[in-house]
Amino acid sequence: MLSSVLCLMALCALPGWAGQNPPLPGFDLEGSDPRAMEIADQVMARLGGRQGWDQTRFLTWRFFGRRLHVWDKWTGDIRFEEDGLVVLMNIHTRQGRAWQEGQELAQPDTLQARLEHAYRAWINDSYWLVMPYKLKDSGVTLRYKGKGQTQEGRPADILVLTFKDVGVTPQNKYEVWVDQEDHLVRQWAFYAEAGDAEPKFVSPWSNWQPYGRIWLADEHGQRKHTDVAVFDELPASVFTDPAAADLMGAKH
Repeated sequence: MLSSVLCLMALCALPGWAGQNPPLPGFDLEGSDPRAMEIADQVMARLGGRQGWDQTRFLTWRFFGRRLHVWDKWTGDIRFEEDGLVVLMNIHTRQGRAWQEGQELAQPDTLQARLEHAYRAWINDSYWLVMPYKLKDSGVTLRYKGKGQTQEGRPADILVLTFKDVGVTPQNKYEVWVDQEDHLVRQWAFYAEAGDAEPKFVSPWSNWQPYGRIWLADEHGQRKHTDVAVFDELPASVFTDPAAADLMGAKH
C-alpha cells in the first residue's frame, strides 16, 4: 500500500499529470507502465479531457442497433430495452424494476434474472462505446506492448489491458491500438483468457465524432451503434416510467 501511495505521489509530480487524468482508486499503479499511462492520458486529452468526461452526464445508444441503453453516469441509473423487456435499475446497487411486454415482473427470481441480464449487457455494451475513457479505471493493469500497425496500416502504440477483481469477466484481456498521430483508439483485440495466444476477434474503432464535450466512435467494422447521443438533461421519467422514452425533446 505504501509503495502504491509513493508511486502515485511521484506520478502526480510529473509535469502535466496533476489534475488532468489521475487514475481511479484501485488502478494498478505498481503493475502498470509509465509509457502506457502517458499514452492513456493522451487519449483522454484527445477525446475531450478528463473534465469533459466527468462533466458528461447522460449517454444513450443502441448497441449495434439492437439493445437500447440510457445511462446516467452521475447516479448509475440506467434504462435498458430489448425485445419487449424494459429494465429500470441502478448499476451500483443492482436494484430496480423490470417489465415484459408492459407487464411488471414481480416474481423475485424472474426479476433478479432480468436485472442481471440488463447489468451484464450494460457492462459489455458500454465498453464497446466508452472503453477509451476507461484505460485507467479501477482494477485495470495497463502495459505498453510496443509499436505496431493497425489492420488499415496506421502506425500505432499498442496497450495491453488486464483486470483484477472488477467486472463480470476479469479473466479477459484487451490489446488497444492508439494512433501515434492523433491519439485516437483505432483498433482493439479481445482475448477471452489473458493467457490465450490468439484473440477471439480484432475490431476497428472508427467514425469518431464529437458528442457534447466528448468524442465517441460508433463503427466497429460491419457493425454500428445507432441512436448515439449525449444529453445534459433528461426527464426523470426516463428512469422511472416503463413507457417508451421520448428523448427527442431533451436538451443536448
